[in-house]
Amino acid sequence: MLTLYKHHFLRLLDFHNSEIQYLINFAKKLKKLKKDQQEIKYLKGKNIVLIFEKESTRTRCAFEVAAFDQGAHVTYLGPGNTHLGYKESIVDTAKVLSRLYDGIEYRGHDHNVINNLAKFSKIPVWNGLTDQFHPTQLLADLLTMQEIIKNRKINEISCAYVGDASNNIANTILEAAAIIGFDLRIVAPKKYWPNRQLLSQCQLKSIENKGKIICTENIAKGVKNVDFIYTDVWVSMGESNKLWTKRIELLKKYQINDSMILLTKNKNVKILHCLPAFHDNNTIIGKKILEKFNLHNGLEITNSIFEEHSSTIFEQSENKLHTIKALMISSLIKIL
Repeated sequence: MLTLYKHHFLRLLDFHNSEIQYLINFAKKLKKLKKDQQEIKYLKGKNIVLIFEKESTRTRCAFEVAAFDQGAHVTYLGPGNTHLGYKESIVDTAKVLSRLYDGIEYRGHDHNVINNLAKFSKIPVWNGLTDQFHPTQLLADLLTMQEIIKNRKINEISCAYVGDASNNIANTILEAAAIIGFDLRIVAPKKYWPNRQLLSQCQLKSIENKGKIICTENIAKGVKNVDFIYTDVWVSMGESNKLWTKRIELLKKYQINDSMILLTKNKNVKILHCLPAFHDNNTIIGKKILEKFNLHNGLEITNSIFEEHSSTIFEQSENKLHTIKALMISSLIKIL
């Protein structure tokens, strides 16, 4: 789609419904071509730099494999590998990288950093995650939803986002619902509802697109008859145990478990999770949290529910590869 050519990808509200739908449909085609071993290398000879000031597994792997599949060359700059904002300004970094590369992926903390990087860059900049937004994740989520609900359009689905709704995934699913016009319920304690200004902005845009966005503390009301329940981890690394304690005490009744599934009144409801998930004690952090808070069957989602819906969750994870590939090709190549 020509409107995406040389365009930055920083947050979803920068785009129209037709552009997001194009990326999802293009990703579906690219996914099939890869499965059929008929991939076309649109990015042969392109050079891409991946800046990860915040570590990652799935996003890094998706960008790297997408680039390699397409014949592009990749430079990975991990935490501590750049002087960005410390010894070299964001402005100077953007100007240097624009002379060496065809595209920049950035994953970090403050969204203002990627805004400035894009402002002074002459090449496309893609957001691999900031504290405020995670648009590449939502592209994968939307592709997954469309694959599952085959007999309806995305704007005809309903999704409940439960748990901590003040994070970057919640912010971005708000923007997705606003643009596309699907039924989104934010189900969380008021303390963890999204930023009021962003919420109002998205609700108004959602109405324009014949959608609906609500926030509620009432779990039964929020999940009734939904097609999807989406959640994310409730804790972030580097936060204090005191903060974890307060948050988990407020959020523990919003765990995705058998009781919540029954409240949906939908035997075909599907679960989405962007990973990592603290559904068991098989990680150092997961074990520490579950033991500390006397939780025996997962944190934000029980192990049994996670395992039952793992095929959807891991398909969601794989789909990052295909949507990121669609994004990079559309940004770097003039393609209809």
